[in-house]
Amino acid sequence: MTDEMMSLRTLLEKSSDAELLREMVGFAAQRLMELEVESLTGAAHGERSAERINHRNGYRDRVWETRAGAVELRIPKLRRSSYFPGFLEPRRMAEKALAAVIQEAYIQGVSTRSVDELVKAMGMTGISKSQVSRLCGEIDDKVAAFLNRPLEGEWPYLWLDATYVKVREQGRIVSVAVIVAVAVNGDGRREVLGISIGVSEAETFWTEFLRSLARRGLRGVKLVISDAHEGLKAAVAKVLHACWQRCRVHFMRNVLAYAGKQGRRVVAAFIGTAFVQDDAEAARTQWRQVADQLRPKVPKLAALMDDAETNVLAFMSFPKDHRLKIHSTNPLERLNGEIKRRTEVVGIFPNEAAIIRLVGAILLEQNDEWAVQRARYMTLETIAPLSDDPLVKLPAVAAA
Repeated sequence: MTDEMMSLRTLLEKSSDAELLREMVGFAAQRLMELEVESLTGAAHGERSAERINHRNGYRDRVWETRAGAVELRIPKLRRSSYFPGFLEPRRMAEKALAAVIQEAYIQGVSTRSVDELVKAMGMTGISKSQVSRLCGEIDDKVAAFLNRPLEGEWPYLWLDATYVKVREQGRIVSVAVIVAVAVNGDGRREVLGISIGVSEAETFWTEFLRSLARRGLRGVKLVISDAHEGLKAAVAKVLHACWQRCRVHFMRNVLAYAGKQGRRVVAAFIGTAFVQDDAEAARTQWRQVADQLRPKVPKLAALMDDAETNVLAFMSFPKDHRLKIHSTNPLERLNGEIKRRTEVVGIFPNEAAIIRLVGAILLEQNDEWAVQRARYMTLETIAPLSDDPLVKLPAVAAA
């Protein structure tokens, strides 16, 4: 208690009222988090107690935007389960980024009619260029720090998917691909690794993007899951030397186009028998049998199955508990849906920086949500065998 009174007295001696208020808000928030974590662990920080039920595991830095200004918080982490303070607003950053992009589009005179009406409805017509620039710069710094952070440890599974948005370039409206990379780390948790924007998905584009991830520390990738892109496949082989899994959902859509309306359901069920086999060898055997049976009536479909066998069944060589999550890009569908919902409000982005600002803020918030989820995306027991580190591969009992 004495230390707490000394800290409070130090705050009260500060001369700036604005700084004092911000520091007091931060002090109160930090103390509130410490009390909440004490109740979750059953003991105070550093205290030895027979009633302890959990342990601390360091801190996670987070900037909290308040009316008193930006407050830097250190959110306690727990060794088992997770903790996230209820007073934080997890959606604040994305909302702020959306407002900034809308304001920038309005100020630069490149907004659509719907955006103009939204600006007026929000009462933002009187905002100045300097205010917009300051707001954008504040958000850009935080998004850049997140998207360029070092990547530590191993990342066995990597998902890559794209969504398309419109942007103005040299007086023209063009459609660009926003590539999102999500991976599972050695602890079995998902993280957003980064984004990139490109006009075409050529091999050079994919190669540079994957190399940028590698420079930040991406390693230990065993399987890359994406839709079928020849340039991506070549880049994965060149940069990551990993297996490639063709999204099963996208492949089935392509296959069923050859089956005709009447036969789609039967063909889908027929091919699906390969996916429920116990191991990779049985799946390949069943795949070939299905292709051979379809060949007399639908030769093009059978030929497509012949070409895609290795890539569509790549997931079958990995742990059975992971297969439902690694056979397609479906784990990114919800995230892409949120990106699409927010970007449709803007309509046409004024520049690529505005795209990164909004999409980056959305991804930052999603990453925070994943970080505090109680359950891992994949358990430690099932993901440990994929590690290149021999110590990590040891059974939990033996390693202890």
